[in-house]
Amino acid sequence: MMNIMKNNYKNIIAAALLVCTLGACKKSLELKPISNPSDDTFWKTNDQYDTFVAGIHSKFRGHSKNFMFLGELRADIYGNDPGTTASFTGEASQGLERMWLQTLTLDAAGVNTFGTFYSNINQLNLLIYKLNTGNVVTEATKKYELGMAYGMRAFYYYQLYRSWGNTVIITDFIDAANLDLFNLAKAAAPAADVMKLIKADIDLSIQNFGTNYSIQHNKGYWSKSATLMLKADVYLWTAHRTGGSTDATSAKEALTDIQTNVPDLALATTSNNSALSPFADLFSSKPNKENILASKYALNEAEMTFIPESFTPQTGLIANYYDSLANRKFNVTTDNYSGQLRAPIKIANYRKFNDKDTRKLATIQAAYNRSLTGTYTIAGTFLKKFQGQQDAATRKYTNDYPIYRYADLLLLLAEAKEILGESPAAEINAVRARAYGVNYDPAVQGFPNMPGDGNIKQAILQERFFEFIGEGKRWYDLRRMGDSFVYANTTLTAADAYKLFWPIDRVSLTNNKSLVQTTGYSQF
Repeated sequence: MMNIMKNNYKNIIAAALLVCTLGACKKSLELKPISNPSDDTFWKTNDQYDTFVAGIHSKFRGHSKNFMFLGELRADIYGNDPGTTASFTGEASQGLERMWLQTLTLDAAGVNTFGTFYSNINQLNLLIYKLNTGNVVTEATKKYELGMAYGMRAFYYYQLYRSWGNTVIITDFIDAANLDLFNLAKAAAPAADVMKLIKADIDLSIQNFGTNYSIQHNKGYWSKSATLMLKADVYLWTAHRTGGSTDATSAKEALTDIQTNVPDLALATTSNNSALSPFADLFSSKPNKENILASKYALNEAEMTFIPESFTPQTGLIANYYDSLANRKFNVTTDNYSGQLRAPIKIANYRKFNDKDTRKLATIQAAYNRSLTGTYTIAGTFLKKFQGQQDAATRKYTNDYPIYRYADLLLLLAEAKEILGESPAAEINAVRARAYGVNYDPAVQGFPNMPGDGNIKQAILQERFFEFIGEGKRWYDLRRMGDSFVYANTTLTAADAYKLFWPIDRVSLTNNKSLVQTTGYSQF
């Protein structure tokens, strides 16, 4: 494996100097400008390590779009309703439909160059090397930052593992500008080896964090709790396959570790905004007690640009429709989404929600046509969860993007308990009680009393569906539970089982001659 440590680290610190929203701005701005940092000018002070760590988190935030696409768009959430080839507002999907229709190819791969994840993996490799070989920071800081680095690297490789299976493994820093497997002749490792690396990195992360459960920068930085959440997800993945009760026990222990040692984490059950339910307020309030890890966005610093790019309609087009519940027509002042509705939510999914479930109106916005007699007919629906804020009559998408939150912990714990033959009622009901609020009746909405609760796995999947739309979970949830759940809930059939994985795009195959196209797809 290459281990080239040249003096000139091109493009390594660029993102690190743009980190105000992550809380390191004050210290970072005290540094002199660095364009081509080298061992002669960098890695000399605590501030420089802090800046590099902030830069890694900034790049992590920049991958939110691909985390969402890989984790959600191939599932059963989005799509054009029957009889249409575009959204209800007339906006074309422009290739996004290939994900939920399972028609990806090497020239329309959905997510290219492996999500550009290797650029940050390479920087994590550099940080790990510098922490393990340097003596600048204190031992406590070294351990905490190694915990971060190993945990984040495992997270990236888990994204790659679930999406492409066989994956190129790089664990040493490579001094190359814009690394994304370009000009790197390295074959993919077998998926089993990738999983071994993921679990090994998780172990190293937990060991280095030790007893430090603190979460830094308003939950915008990786922490031990984030690693434990990742561990639960990974071990549930293997529990559903060959790991069985042993791996389910490991997942359960990781989740209860968080509950025991980070008692301030909990479901958000009250609202800071009297006009919003606790669930809806969760996505506008920051920080909040539910988020375990979130990518941070802020006005005049960084926005979730991928939301208006694909998930919200053009302002002028939505103004042709009505909000039936408010009995009003949408208008360009209040409903200034300024987006492109490339990925509408299917109307059928809006109708799956119980009307007493507050997640329905907090997650999905319905738009209606109204007849001359005042009769409303639903025209279409779109993602509402991330509303951003108004700034000088302009909508800015400044919500934080959750990676892990406490509801995820509870429902993963329910999943582990189901595998172990234990009752998941307490965890499922805690999530439902928050969702239904004053309308919650244990005899009606409580597990196992709702329709579908007889199949516990499906009940957990359904609850996660209602809870996490827009958060990059659904496709991964179905994949984790097992292939049969993918076939039962999406457009993918068992006859095309190879499409459980993603194709490799043409550019990646061109630049890395040692790569081989994902089995089943047309070869390059």
